[in-house]
This record gives sequence, C-alpha cells and structure tokens, in this order.
Amino acid sequence: MNIIGTGLSGLVGSRVVELLAPKHTFVNYSLETGVDITNRDGIMSRITADDALWVVHLAAYTNVQKAEIERDAAWNVNVLATEYVVDACKASNKYLLYVDTDYAFDGTKKEGYTEEDTPNPQGWYAKTKTEGAKRVVAYDKGLVIRISNPYRANPVGKIDFIHKMLERLRNQKEIVAPTDQLFVPTFIDDIARAVDKLVSINATGIYHVVGSQAISPYEAATTVAKTYGLGEHLIKPTSFALYFQDRAPTPQYAMLKNDKIRALHVRMRSFEEGIAEVKRQELYS
Repeated sequence: MNIIGTGLSGLVGSRVVELLAPKHTFVNYSLETGVDITNRDGIMSRITADDALWVVHLAAYTNVQKAEIERDAAWNVNVLATEYVVDACKASNKYLLYVDTDYAFDGTKKEGYTEEDTPNPQGWYAKTKTEGAKRVVAYDKGLVIRISNPYRANPVGKIDFIHKMLERLRNQKEIVAPTDQLFVPTFIDDIARAVDKLVSINATGIYHVVGSQAISPYEAATTVAKTYGLGEHLIKPTSFALYFQDRAPTPQYAMLKNDKIRALHVRMRSFEEGIAEVKRQELYS
C-alpha cells in the first residue's frame, strides 16, 4: 500500500517506516523533506495529487511546557495544519490516521479511560491536540489513535523517556520520580503493528494504542535500572503534586485502556516486556 505520511522522520514515525516499509511504501511530508504542513495550498496540492489511499499524520507540536508560551505555534501545527490535512483527504477521498495523546483527559479517573470517555484536556498542548482530533473524528474516513509515552530501541530525533533515564543512571545522577502518578508506557514497535492492522482494515473512529501495564514513573525508573543492571539507589521518590508544581498541567492518572485494539489481535506489551526487548535489540543492533 502507498501511504502519505507527515512527521515520519520523528521518534515514532521513523520506526513505523522501518518496520512497515517491506509491506508499504511511504512518502514523507515534513520540514525535513522541505514541506511546511502549515502552508494550506502546499499540503493540499501534494496530498490531492497523490494516489495513496491513506495519510498517516504524525507531525505535531509536542513540547508540553513551551506550548503554554508558544500558543500560536502549537495551534498552527496541531490544529490548523490538521484541518488542512483533513480538507485534503476529503477532497481526494483518502483515509486519515491522526495521532493523539493521553493528555486528552484530565487524569482524575482512577479506573482508566476508554475510547468512549469524553476528553477534558487541561494544558494548551493537550487542548490543541484534542482540537485536531475533533476535526479528524468528524471526517467519515478519519481515524484517531491515542498513544502514551512512546519508547523504542535506538531512538531517532527526540530522545524517549527511558533513554533519558538511562543517561542519568549511567552518569550516576539521581532520578526523582512520582510514586502516586500512573501512566501507560507504549513500545513503538507495537504502535507500528497496530498502524499496520488499522490501515489494512480501513479502520475509522478512535483506538487507544497503548501498552498493557499502568505504572508510576518511580516504578518505571526502577524497572529500567533493574533491567540494565544500574543503580536503583539513584532513584528517589516524590509526590505528583511536588514534581509537577509550576509546570504545565499533566494528567495524574493517565491510564488508557487498550481492549479495543487488543480485540483486533494486536498484542500490546507490558513495560517490563517492552524494556526487555529494547535492551535485546540494542544489544544485537
């Protein structure tokens, strides 16, 4: 299948291409390839002229903290550019996959969120991503996948959270992490397989494409240290309130449920399984 992508050179997109390229062909529209997705005429003409059936829209403004200040920049990329991509897909009858975030929810629901739950974004980054998702869901060939804290072996571009932890541990620096926050780390290789499955069946609607283990950042750091045989004594506990004071709003209980994607026989690994596979891949790469 021919697939148009935006942001395919990033942390998630580059791995999606790497794993799916034997089966699909990709063309990447992003600043790295000289395409500004915030230019409506440019992105409209490129998408409508291509005979690809799917557009996989990964390009996004993702700096949660800076978004509170750079509001226009975040809005232009996450909302306006998405609106242009939607319009181009409508004009050329293409399916569209948009990547959303667990920040869509306020993080107060301790039992976890399903695809049926109503978003309640708090920070500006979250609000812009939710606005983008609204535009995609309103399109009858639109598909929204929500991911959470993606990680992979040999990260490209943006460094994922596990490799930031590894860097600190290897340099004998402390990691201060909340014990009373829950999130669902997601192995990017599993995201790639989910994307493959969803585009192959021309799926629409919303799917939570996240891992199968909700843990605290403190537990995540401890798992990383144990897996790599690094100093667990460097990991220090703190509270969610203390850690995130004076920062952009962050969901405390960002537990997305993945029953819907697993019903399609897509296996989403636990964090322990994922981090073990990351170590294996990096060992033999």
